This record gives sequence, C-alpha cells and structure tokens, in this order.
Amino acid sequence: MPRSPPPGRVWSAARTATLAEASRYLAFATRALAPPPPRLVAIGGLSGTGKSALAAALAPRLGGPPGAVTVRSDVERKLLAGASETKRLPPAAYTADATAQVFARVAGRAATLLGAGMAVICDAVYAQPAQRAAIAAVARAAGVGFTGLWLDLPLATRVARIAGRAGDASDADAAVARRQESYDVGALDWVRIDAGGSPAEVAARAAAALGLAPAD
Repeated sequence: MPRSPPPGRVWSAARTATLAEASRYLAFATRALAPPPPRLVAIGGLSGTGKSALAAALAPRLGGPPGAVTVRSDVERKLLAGASETKRLPPAAYTADATAQVFARVAGRAATLLGAGMAVICDAVYAQPAQRAAIAAVARAAGVGFTGLWLDLPLATRVARIAGRAGDASDADAAVARRQESYDVGALDWVRIDAGGSPAEVAARAAAALGLAPAD
C-alpha cells in the first residue's frame, strides 16, 4: 500500500498515482520471484450464474504470473466437436456420453496444468455430485489445494443474463436455464456464493472465500 505523506506535506495526485503504480509493480515482482503454490479452483453453478465472468476476474489473482489458466467446459465441448467457440452445437453434442467426455477432458487438462506448476480454474456447471468429486480428486492426485465455489442466482436473473449474451461459447438458452431448475444437484459441500449484484461484488465474495487479499 502507498505510504502516507509526511506531516505537513500534501502529495500531488500524480505523485500518489505513481506511488500506487510502483507498489503494484513491487507486488508483481515479489509474486514472480516467489510464486504461490499451484491450486485448483472449480466454479460451478447453473447456466447464467456468471461462472465465466468470475473465472476471468479471479484468474489474474491466483498462482504465479500471469495467473491461473481457465479450463471452460463450453470451450472444451466445442474443441471436441471441431467447432468454433461461438458455433451452436446440435443436441448430439449434449448427450450423457458427450458430456462425460467433456468433463473428462476438463479434468485431464487441469491435471496436466497442475503438473506443470500452474494454478487452474475449472468452469463448468458441475450439477452432478460425481462431477464435483472427480474434479476434487484431480487436486488430491496432484497434491494441491482445492476449493469448489457454487454460484447461486434466481432463475429470472439467470434468464435475463443469458438473454444478454453475444458471441459466447455457451449454447445455453432460456429453455435450458428453466430446465436446470429441476436438477437434483445433491449435497453441496462447495462454498456457496451469492452471484447477485455486480461482477466486482461477486468477485469480492469469491476472493474472500478463497482467502485472497482485497483487490486494489
């Protein structure tokens, strides 16, 4: 944090800004020289809860520079199908077998990245207990810390957020969001995060749950 000016002296706004920037550079250098150990964070929740936005906000703050690598199930599904990220896939890409392949691919990529010393964020719905157990097992096998975050948001807000998407890798629409309301997600032992409010507010709640210092 920038230090206060000596008694009787008022620093200019420019000098204050320069000191703040220098402090950020020092923090970055310290983190680069002694990066924290890799860790795995999984972000789950029904469609429209803001998983990908939260992953993007948290990634720079986890692990060593340049931050955590995000592995998103929507993107991995498109890669498996040989499609571009924004191409809508047919129902055949969403069968139980296809979804199992997607989650296996997410877990495999996470294991590889953790083995390389990277922090990882896995972004997927994780509605099934077996899916949540499998990604936690990846962290145990790698000998790294694991935190699962589950985002909670009312249906009406989820539908509104989905309606506002453009150029996104997710194929979820309002019908999918409504159908997910009937999911039995089982017992949740992940940290539940209120996903309402601004992205910054949600990120602050998640960061606190992860034990991260407040953002500058």
